[in-house]
Amino acid sequence: MATAAKARAAKTDSTVRVRRVQAADIPHVIGLDTRVTKLAKAEYWNDVFVRYGKRRLHERFFLVAESRVDKADPHVLGFIIGEIRAWEFGSTPCGWVFALSVEPEMRLHGIGSALFEAISREFKKAGVGKMRTMVARDAPLQLLFFRSEGMMAGPYIQLEKDLD
Repeated sequence: MATAAKARAAKTDSTVRVRRVQAADIPHVIGLDTRVTKLAKAEYWNDVFVRYGKRRLHERFFLVAESRVDKADPHVLGFIIGEIRAWEFGSTPCGWVFALSVEPEMRLHGIGSALFEAISREFKKAGVGKMRTMVARDAPLQLLFFRSEGMMAGPYIQLEKDLD
């Protein structure tokens, strides 16, 4: 992890806890995602919880960051989701991050870095030594975040085609 990211993550250690998602977290995840994307996708997030929060937990990771400030009412500050994949065109097993979101007012407080480090540890424990994600070219915030965590362009190029 980059030095600046380590410093940010260290600042959050006493006030933020990263753990596996629980059913009670899903309304908070849905609310956070709706605020960030401006799209309500409750059915999608309930399905993601079943697939990534309840099954094949040795290779799928749905983690949330919660505030430790109010232990009676912990508040979900962000989430990260990923899995180990090994089937794409003969690539070796690696961790894939496909979702990461942090409460907008809590950005730049190390929440994303804490989530990123936690899923990195999970991937390492599961036996993989590489992690990948995809970022839209017109998403500078996400690109800057992942670059700050030490990620760089990999050996694959994403291709796509419009289906009429």
